[in-house]
Amino acid sequence: MTTERRLARAEFTLTRGYPVPVERVWGAFAEEQQKLAWWGGGDAMEPGEWVFDFRIGGRDIAEGKFHDGPVSRYEATYTDIVEHLRIVTTYDMWIDGAHMSTSVASLEFEPSAEGTRFTHTEHGVFFDQFWADGPNREQGTRGLVDALGNYLR
Repeated sequence: MTTERRLARAEFTLTRGYPVPVERVWGAFAEEQQKLAWWGGGDAMEPGEWVFDFRIGGRDIAEGKFHDGPVSRYEATYTDIVEHLRIVTTYDMWIDGAHMSTSVASLEFEPSAEGTRFTHTEHGVFFDQFWADGPNREQGTRGLVDALGNYLR
């Protein structure tokens, strides 16, 4: 079977207000035990490999198998970190070993009257059979920022 070679791009921005200080939201990304508490598929996944190296040039890996479904693998490199202000990563995703996408994501943390304004902006390139998956990435990321909000409550 021959794979059709296609390429697609998608970008989106998600903004949330969290009723806690910037330092608290920042810690949910910068401290491994906190990130483990909210990141990933929760009960929907059987966890696999996990690597956490929060520093410029550091790499994160999160792998898991959806129950009765595929194995998802996320590998990120931190390209810029400014404490309590921003995190920038490049990351790749695989589904069952097939390279799905490469993305650049920027996370911004701003103090607000209510606590923290958090902005996630992402630019992704989707490969071959995954060319139409951009909207699913936005939906998945929306689930993550909502899980973060639940964790921060």
